[in-house]
Amino acid sequence: MGRKPLPLGSSGLIRTEPVGGKGTNRFRARAYYRDFDGVTRLVEASGRTSTQASQALRTKLQQRSQAGRRGDLTGMSRFAEAADLWLEKVESMVADGRRSPSTVEIYRRQLRLHVLPAMGEVRLGEITTPLADKVIFGIKTNISPATAKTARSVISGVMGQAVRHGAVVANPVREVERVESGARRQPRALGEQERVQLLTWLVDDAKARRRDLPELVFFMLATGVRIGEALATVWSDVDLQAGTVHVTSTLVRVRGEGLLRKGTKTSAGERLLDLPPSAVAVLQRRFMTGARLDQPLFPDIFGGFRDPANVRRELREAREAAGMPWVTSHTFRKTAATILDEAALSARLIADHLGHSRISMTQDVYLARRSVGSPAALALEAGLRDIAPLGVSNGKTMGNDEGQVPGGT
Repeated sequence: MGRKPLPLGSSGLIRTEPVGGKGTNRFRARAYYRDFDGVTRLVEASGRTSTQASQALRTKLQQRSQAGRRGDLTGMSRFAEAADLWLEKVESMVADGRRSPSTVEIYRRQLRLHVLPAMGEVRLGEITTPLADKVIFGIKTNISPATAKTARSVISGVMGQAVRHGAVVANPVREVERVESGARRQPRALGEQERVQLLTWLVDDAKARRRDLPELVFFMLATGVRIGEALATVWSDVDLQAGTVHVTSTLVRVRGEGLLRKGTKTSAGERLLDLPPSAVAVLQRRFMTGARLDQPLFPDIFGGFRDPANVRRELREAREAAGMPWVTSHTFRKTAATILDEAALSARLIADHLGHSRISMTQDVYLARRSVGSPAALALEAGLRDIAPLGVSNGKTMGNDEGQVPGGT
């Protein structure tokens, strides 16, 4: 019967011997070490004394073991170490297009602010269902149910990876009760008079005009696109002859990389929308001012992309001054959905227009009271005909006939 092999990443007995015979001042230490490919190899180190040689070999073996285990987790690994590896995995999924950059930032913030302070130093083998339950529901009590719900997903993701690495046998979060977010607030959309009130205020306010808010808000109302999608749209995405806009991208800020133009959140997010005639007129007039096809529809002062976070801040200032503090950038998206709903378009058509893959998302979150193509554009035109900014309405266009417009020949 053969000798039992060494465990992976471990060494046998260390032996030392003088180098060059008696009276030498050099010693060599040797030991067999089983690498992570399963092969046992002889490793050696030297020193001026037997003790120094042995210590040098132990250091070498430890470094060899750590190098082989890099990326591996054990029951003695701290939760914080596992979280770092898990974030690296999620980041690789962003590179593959399976996760959005904003998702990574949300997870990173959850870990930094809430999860790691509560359990970052706990060993993976010490994390039990009661401990995870205590952390998650502590976050629910002290922060909010929504934050606790995200924290549960993060902790479960980290511990799921620990299972795959063999550090623990089962995911302890699996048995933690799911966090209920509580009653969902009924979505609020701008009513007809509120739409007129807000757009009128924006057009009349010098700061809002300087920040290009009237036409940006009107574009979002006329299309229902997200603020990141609106700010990511360039003129080559628009065909003013056909009256369409191709929604392909969104803007996200990623730590260490800055503001990035990325593909839409899901495959359903990429969509070709018919524009209401008044929106075509607004865009046509903007294009006649000398925009380039590679420029954003709503650029910053240097002609580049505007950061959605900065625009949200500008909108907050405007809504407060306008006496409508409840309005957010998503209010315009909900308003567009409600206009389409009131025009009796089907939930499937509205979901397609908004870029939702699931109709339930549209019905539960975006339709204010009940449950693509030209019908959507006509419905939005009817709902917005009185508020096209700066006197552009009812499909009338401004500009000269000499300028070439996107989609033209």
